[in-house]
Formats: sequence, C-alpha cells, structure tokens
Amino acid sequence: AEFLVDGANAVVMEVSSHALAQKRVEGIEFDVGVFTNLSQDHLDFHPDMAQYFQAKRRLFGDLPTTKSIVTVANVDDEHGAMLAAQSSRSLSFGSVDADVRLVASEVWLDRLRLSFDHAGHQYEAVVPVGGKFNVSNCLGVVAAAIALGLSPHDVVRALQNVRAASGRFESVPAGGDFNVIVDYAHTPDALEKLLLSVRELTSGRVVAVFGCGGDRDRTKRPKMGAAASTLSDVVYVTSDNPRTEDPAAIIADIMLGVSAEAKVDPDRKSAIRSAIAEASSGDVVVIAGKGHEDYQILGTSKIHFDDREVAAEAIAERSACA
Repeated sequence: AEFLVDGANAVVMEVSSHALAQKRVEGIEFDVGVFTNLSQDHLDFHPDMAQYFQAKRRLFGDLPTTKSIVTVANVDDEHGAMLAAQSSRSLSFGSVDADVRLVASEVWLDRLRLSFDHAGHQYEAVVPVGGKFNVSNCLGVVAAAIALGLSPHDVVRALQNVRAASGRFESVPAGGDFNVIVDYAHTPDALEKLLLSVRELTSGRVVAVFGCGGDRDRTKRPKMGAAASTLSDVVYVTSDNPRTEDPAAIIADIMLGVSAEAKVDPDRKSAIRSAIAEASSGDVVVIAGKGHEDYQILGTSKIHFDDREVAAEAIAERSACA
C-alpha cells in the first residue's frame, strides 16, 4: 500500500520459503518468479531439503495467484531445471541450453564482464559488481527483465549502472596492497562460492572470518567449517549472531568440519581486527555471514555491530601503526 501511495508501478521482492509455507503472500499476484538455486538452509524450519524445495516451488504456479506466472529459472541448478521443465510459461538462464545463455565472462573483485546470447543475438555488459557467483545473478536479472517485456539492449544499459547490494561482496577500502570483502554468505554453498570466487581473484592468501547463527540449523555448521578450511589459507572461527546459544558450543559444531588449523576467537570484533592486522601483500580478508547487518544478536538483545565499520576501524589502526 505504501508503494502504491508513493507512485511505484513495479516491485521486486524476495519471497522467503517461510513466507510461502506460512501462506503470507497468497494475496499477491506475481507476474514473474525468479529461481536462482537451492542449497542447504532453514532446516531448523523445514524438516528436510525436499520439503524446503516444495515450499519454494509454491511461488511457481502452485498458488491461486501464481497460475499465470512466468518462471525464470537457472537451469544450471537441478531444481531450477525441474521448475523450468514443469512450467507452462518459462524463460531459462544458464550456461548450456538456456533461453538466456552465458557465452563468456571475466570477473574481478569490483566488476565483471559477461556476454550472453538470447534469440540468436549476442550482448555484452560490464557490471560494477564482483564475484563469479554474480555472473549467474546478472543472467537472472536479464532473463527476468526480458520476461517483463524489456529489450536486451535496455537491460544491458541498466546493468552497467547497477549498484551492488549492501553487504554482498562489498569491498571495504583498505588503502594498501591487500583487500577486504564483506559478504552475507551464511550457508555452506554460499560460503563455498564466495571463497572460490575470491581464490580465483587473489595472488596472495585468502583469510576467512566467519561464524554461524545460534538457534538455527546446526547441521550446516561443520559443512561451513569444512568449506572455510578447504578453501582458505587462514581461518578465524568466531561468533555470528549466537542468540540464546552458547557461542563456544556453536564454534565446537563448526570445528567438527575443520580439517586444518583454525584460529578461534568468539569475539567477532577481535577476530576481524586480528585478520586484518596479519594481512600481507596480495591477501584478501573475507568477512562472511552478516553482510549488510548493523547489529549482533546476543541472547535476546541486539547490539550495534557492523562488519564494515569494524573492518574500517581495523584498517585505520593498521595504517596508524605502519
């Protein structure tokens, strides 16, 4: 209602599996639904991955208000391919046999270049967001816009002026010969993709700082520990939003999956400061899990905490001591 009052004629919204399972969006008529991928998350709410997917698929034609929805699906993901095949109205995107098909890409920490094919024509865009995983996200944007009737030329122009989402592969200016990236990655799949992207883009070490949320799916914790220890040179295991759980117990769960030596510091601020203090030339410090959040949940209380602010302070301290 507020959007309507403000004169908006289109809305892009993220629809959670919780909202779909709890029927909180059944009164909304969606024109286009975009499916990017499915990986382990929210198993504290959904009994298993199959039911997690069933909740997600409600958006793609299973609701009375989505019978005529256009399903825009990433067919590089097996669940996306399934949705595209079962939908009467679909537009696929991906690297093989897709309506919007990736031809080539080149990725840096702060930007990417992608070429894609649609309807026999090839297009190219330089997008001011970094990270290999964002190539697929950009393809999804292209496909969704085409599904809404926009021309590929207009979409390319828009992509080249896009602003990166806060806390998603966000660079914190380090002013030196190393880099700091803050990202919201808080699942095993997201952390793996994040670290793989950084690994391909750095000449030095990958230094990872991360934790896991309390009162949430415990089974993903060792998997995140495994991803971090496998794909990073240095790992700091710390707190995320512990909520009512003991931070030490959460860290112990994470450490079950850690296959190499890791540094443990339950104090997130201290862990970030230590990681930045030890960074060498060519290194990338990756601070994962909270991204855009400007708070930390301790017990039932929220305190102000922003990874980007803490990182900037640590960088300033390091520079002052140089």
